[in-house]
Amino acid sequence: MRRLIVYCFALSFAIALSVVPTPAAQKSRAADKSAAQSSPDYITREVRHELIMLPEYGVFDNLAFRVDGTNVTLLGQVTKPILKSDAGNVVKRIEGVTKVDNQIAILPPSSMDDGIRMAEYRAIYSESSLLRYAMQAVPPIHIIVDTGKVTLEGVVATQSDKDLANLRAGTVGGVFSVTNNLRVEGK
Repeated sequence: MRRLIVYCFALSFAIALSVVPTPAAQKSRAADKSAAQSSPDYITREVRHELIMLPEYGVFDNLAFRVDGTNVTLLGQVTKPILKSDAGNVVKRIEGVTKVDNQIAILPPSSMDDGIRMAEYRAIYSESSLLRYAMQAVPPIHIIVDTGKVTLEGVVATQSDKDLANLRAGTVGGVFSVTNNLRVEGK
């Protein structure tokens, strides 16, 4: 019986030691976490998440980025200056990011471009085959209008969706050109 008590005590002591991390183990875990948070994959996921979550980000804006180690370059075009500064600020706060180069362009305000944006939105998202994209919080087909020139940015599921969006964008009056930069998911 005494041997059983000693064995149980030794077993519970061993379990307790394995549960309570030593200072060296704590430092090792912190170093692993820090290394993971400065990895390009972690930074890429976090930047993408933070940009999509911006409240001012919409279908008429295009936010893109490039990660080079712990440096992030923000790219794209936005209709509101506050979105450019908000994007830079949220990315600066991501753990592991050491430098942010904010190269986001602010599109010039224009009532003509605003009219084209709305007409493009109706032309693209009223098409029954593309309607499913409009149901998302931030529709994946972004319509960038700069002085009458339209650029489609984003990701679609099929090549036919890409071609149809381009075709529909070309039907809007007052548009000088349409550039289709849509990417097909998985390609």
